[in-house]
Amino acid sequence: MQRHDDSKPLTNLLQAAHASTPPAADGGRRRFVRQITLGAAALGTLPLAACGGGDDDAPAVQFAHGVASGDPLADRVMLWTRVTPPADFSAEIPVQWEVASDAAFASIVARGEVRTSAARDYTVKVDATGLKPATVYHYRFKAFEATSPTGRTRTLPTGSVAQVKLAVFSCANYPAGYFNVYADAARRGDLDATVHLGDYLYEYGQGGYASGNAAALSRLSQPANEILSLADYRTRHAQYRTDADLQALHAAAPMIAVWDDHEIANDTWMNGAENHQAAEGSFAARKAVALQAYHEWMPTRNAQPDVIYRSFAFGNLLALHMLDTRVVGRDAQVDYAAFFKPGGFDAAGFTAAVGNPARQLLGTAQTQWLQQQMAASSATWQMLGQQVLMGRMNIPAPILMETLQPGSGVTVSRYAAIVAKARTAPATLTPEEQAILAQPSIPYNLDAWDGYQAARETVLGMARAMNKNLVVLAGDTHNAWASELNDMNGNPVGVEFATSSVSSPGFEEYLPNENPATLSAALLQLVEPLKYCDTARRGYMVVTATATECRAQWVYVNTITSRQFTTSAETTLAVQAGTPGRLLKV
Repeated sequence: MQRHDDSKPLTNLLQAAHASTPPAADGGRRRFVRQITLGAAALGTLPLAACGGGDDDAPAVQFAHGVASGDPLADRVMLWTRVTPPADFSAEIPVQWEVASDAAFASIVARGEVRTSAARDYTVKVDATGLKPATVYHYRFKAFEATSPTGRTRTLPTGSVAQVKLAVFSCANYPAGYFNVYADAARRGDLDATVHLGDYLYEYGQGGYASGNAAALSRLSQPANEILSLADYRTRHAQYRTDADLQALHAAAPMIAVWDDHEIANDTWMNGAENHQAAEGSFAARKAVALQAYHEWMPTRNAQPDVIYRSFAFGNLLALHMLDTRVVGRDAQVDYAAFFKPGGFDAAGFTAAVGNPARQLLGTAQTQWLQQQMAASSATWQMLGQQVLMGRMNIPAPILMETLQPGSGVTVSRYAAIVAKARTAPATLTPEEQAILAQPSIPYNLDAWDGYQAARETVLGMARAMNKNLVVLAGDTHNAWASELNDMNGNPVGVEFATSSVSSPGFEEYLPNENPATLSAALLQLVEPLKYCDTARRGYMVVTATATECRAQWVYVNTITSRQFTTSAETTLAVQAGTPGRLLKV
């Protein structure tokens, strides 16, 4: 909307309203002035500068949840905020927005006005168009007499691109601890964009998952119950967005995000979830309101509420394809419990189930879309931004049995000791130890691509057939990983970089008796495609692509229970263009 300077008629009308309304009719006068103000804004006669025009009767609104930008393209970017109205306010609110090429807003390049209301929880989303590629912009919002914080965003580049740098996040559980990971990334200043791979929030109520320190940290979940309704999901989003570190991250760079399961409920699949019971009502209804709240509160550009897969082109260097492995196509997870028989574990039945060629993770439509996107892209790197581990994580069965049924197998450290003994003194192995080593390795995480092996082969097969440099990003597990991706015939296809969590606990929570360093060393020894792991620290990844390599650096914070923290960036792995599936430490 163009800025207008013909606000004098409105000023005269407001002055007349003040003069002609007796003090005893204050409530009616306020309603009258509010209606006049909103009506004038709708007609485009209220200039942006008039938002702070000194009207004592303007609603006392706030921008308590900060600002955000997201889904950047070469000529546009989504801008987001929320207007917090007074408790007794229910009318629509006109909101003005500005985009400038400088932080002082001396050179405004785009502006306009939108309206928001309780129907969308007073959130505001603007697709700011007409922008230049590879350009930093600053933006802000105004409503009545309130002005939002200023955000910084950046459009995507076109043509020849030398470097792209992304920060990658996953699994931020508010009651588990402070978002120090976000705070560190927000201060960097060298990011082209941030990528969030899901579990942006969690659905549990107070006293639920990873909330042991919540009261001491003043981070009790709101609402107190597990979230089920639209009001519940909106309230939980609102709580997360009051976090200063998350606000700082959103204000620092555009975010490209997808959901995982906890934005709805744990272990979501197409028609259900592990953490949804029949007594909680219709899962379809719960999913619908969860996705509605997600799009209201996130800077996404969405045409269909349940379709979030989309692509972003960083010139000729990188094509980022964001996938949905949860909502649109996933079949129900295979359950280990179904294969424990009176005579032992049904290995043959289990193998047939996870290898079933009919099992879907992406669904037919999304798989076809991905194939088309990759085929049409000539970028050096094809990157998949998605939720769950694609790398093969086959664990010796005795270790997995011990985690599923304590006492039925052996610990990781015990198994590693037997392996070491077999290498140095095989003649001394006992019959029991020989039997332990004779058992096969099986997938430990059936919620990941390991539980959908045919679907994984389809994606790897298309990348190999097109001779693409494939890099897969993953989150979900709360641990850090890097794996080489080979197809079922052993052909190298790509690599996977998986980020740790922002605050959710990793293996240190589930395997408290295992020393983290010993556990990591054992996993690297036992899982052949695995080239790096960290199972005990919270952090994020910085992924940098150039014409010759794509590298990941894992950044960790030393605590999430104190606002005072330090960071460490200790490991960097890279894959060279033209040599898919081979990771090098740099």
